[in-house]
Amino acid sequence: MDFEMHNKLEQELTRQDKVLSNIERARLNVLSLEDNEAWGAPCGALVTWHRSDSTGRSPKDTVIVRRQSNDSKVDWNSDYNIPIEPSTFDLLFDDALQLINKKSKVYRTDRWVGADSSWALPITTITDKALYAAFTMNMFREGVMYNGNSIFARKPFYIIVLPDDKLESKKYKSRLRKNPETGETSKMAVAMDFKRRMGIIIGSAYLGSVKKLIFTIYNYYLPHHSILPLHCSANEGKNGDTVLLLGLSGTGKTTLSADPERKLLGDDEHGWSDNGIANFENGCYAKLIDLDPEKEPEIYKATFHQDDVKQQNTIIENAMMYPDGTFDLTDDRLTPNSRASYPLSSLENVKTEPVGDHPKTILFLTADANGVIPPIARLDQNQAMLWFLLGYTSKVPGTETEIQHPKTTFSRFFGAPFMPCNPSQYTTLLGRKMKKYGTDIYLINTGWTNGPYGTGHRIDINKTRVMVNAAINGLLKDVEYEQDPIFKVYIPKSCPGLEDNRILFPKKNWHDKTEFMNRAKKLASEFAEHLENDYKESKITEKVRAVCPGI
Repeated sequence: MDFEMHNKLEQELTRQDKVLSNIERARLNVLSLEDNEAWGAPCGALVTWHRSDSTGRSPKDTVIVRRQSNDSKVDWNSDYNIPIEPSTFDLLFDDALQLINKKSKVYRTDRWVGADSSWALPITTITDKALYAAFTMNMFREGVMYNGNSIFARKPFYIIVLPDDKLESKKYKSRLRKNPETGETSKMAVAMDFKRRMGIIIGSAYLGSVKKLIFTIYNYYLPHHSILPLHCSANEGKNGDTVLLLGLSGTGKTTLSADPERKLLGDDEHGWSDNGIANFENGCYAKLIDLDPEKEPEIYKATFHQDDVKQQNTIIENAMMYPDGTFDLTDDRLTPNSRASYPLSSLENVKTEPVGDHPKTILFLTADANGVIPPIARLDQNQAMLWFLLGYTSKVPGTETEIQHPKTTFSRFFGAPFMPCNPSQYTTLLGRKMKKYGTDIYLINTGWTNGPYGTGHRIDINKTRVMVNAAINGLLKDVEYEQDPIFKVYIPKSCPGLEDNRILFPKKNWHDKTEFMNRAKKLASEFAEHLENDYKESKITEKVRAVCPGI
């Protein structure tokens, strides 16, 4: 294992008396206020705003060191896996050390990710901002429970975070991307070196860059230990049954996972090992745009609960706050990507130790704007691997500023930017675990019925809940199924709790049956085209390819 960079960084930090290591959260809050990194809201939350280049992740500036040891393990055909030379990372590291030496204060936090002590990963964060150290305390876990038992106990990962510094463009010419707006080499880098177990963020102030870098490197390491990383929420019933919900933005993942009858394990990132399910994180990083206190009271309360600023754990990022301290969560002039970070302990209905048994049920969520995908369908093993690989949903006007008409969207594994390994590693692991532990997987469409977007209407959330509960509670195991002739999935002929089963078959709810068939076949052809174009070189089995719509 190459720890040369770790040792060099530790030596630099040891020589300095300005390093504040693992200081208490209350002091971090005060320091972030004193140094104008954040402002205190009337509720006590820390509030921060970033410049326009840091209101979200910067995928084109997110890079991975390519070397012989990972050349066959990383999917370099993916647009999200942008390679750099080891020498470029060396330059970034040297620049980071020089910048750290100029700082008046440097913060260090030693935390862990992964609630399962057998595969928890130690994370050391070095930053010049108290707010970012506080963010790692929200999102990463304390390490007192691990006692060196983890497979990663002696393989820590370090991350350097310098959000307000910029790189020298000329120095990185032909090494990093050229910014089309300025014509200069980018001054920002979110870089990862898997071999040297080091991450460097320079120039990105978005807090999510820290979270997602760690998510990405964990998603690289875990499959090599037969642990499946999943971009999903998870909850547990009173009988200990675990359910996973996977879905892209706008599919209802947050809403459906918040069930008063089930305890939340986590809302975003989990791993599935031979021990069962475990949350990666210590906290949540929730979207705030259009947050409704009536529909999502738990998130609202966690974000805006009243507390002294020293004791308050919430960080609010890029939300519209007026001078009097009131928030307008419908105002997206700063960004539609406003966020709140808070520990899981801020929620009431959570499992204290976020680990659970092997999932009995997994739900793949989609919001089909075409109105042709059934609202619920059972997937066999090959179909589950296929739909997991494709990660289909529709983006509709309002989800992103440039979206004017419904758009078919594929994001593999429901989190494409953060899954760097070859696709077959993730799909094969899912298939094996599904078979080994007898897991049922259902496709849930929370999108449109009675026609496409603009003509039909969104499936009633209460009906969706009835179908979800039927799947979770095993009520769909013994009903009859009919295979969809176009999408090949298995539609239940009836669903306990539904007053009218006609909703289960989309075609029956369209007035114009010919138009339905045209729309369905067009969408199926998009599935086939995407599979053939993006996974032609991937080791996807013929059995999985055969169940793809349109093939």
